[in-house]
Amino acid sequence: MRVKICGITSYEDAVMAIEAGADALGFVFYPPSPRFITPQDARSIIEKLPPFIEKVGLFVNEDAEAINTMSDQSSITLAQIHFEAPKETLDALCIPYIQVTRAAQEEDISELDGQYRLVDAYCEAYGGMGKRLNLEWFRGKDNSQIILAGGLSPENVHETLEYGFYGVDVSSSVEASKGIKDPDKVKAFVSNAKKSTY
Repeated sequence: MRVKICGITSYEDAVMAIEAGADALGFVFYPPSPRFITPQDARSIIEKLPPFIEKVGLFVNEDAEAINTMSDQSSITLAQIHFEAPKETLDALCIPYIQVTRAAQEEDISELDGQYRLVDAYCEAYGGMGKRLNLEWFRGKDNSQIILAGGLSPENVHETLEYGFYGVDVSSSVEASKGIKDPDKVKAFVSNAKKSTY
């Protein structure tokens, strides 16, 4: 299973996550977040990273021009769209993207069937609230294109293995403080997420 460590704010945390086995790193381009990073600061980290690691930029309520500009400035490889962007915005993006479904009920997890997407628990704020989804919603479904987020931790990520998710995304539960990752928690999360798949 693929693992994304989100809310990276320093080169040291980025390298530590990669060495722990992370497949992707997330950079939050949303100013209200305590994990916010400017595209320029993200670029100073990304340009020093090894190849074959996905660099994901998180966007909230931005138009296509702003997303394209920040993507270019930061050198990210994938845009994560955390809002209900109109089709015109998505069509105008110059970078590959993945959409996010904020699921309030079981029916919501099928909203973007047929494409890779990130599924998070619904809350009024965007991201980082640590609210868990009901895993029973995913039982018996094809979850091979879903990246699961929301309330995952080193202690509970093993519970997701039987559902066949494409990947998992974590931020707050592997931190020492907001925006600063805890090496032991990151290592434990990645290790437990990759132990086995069914």
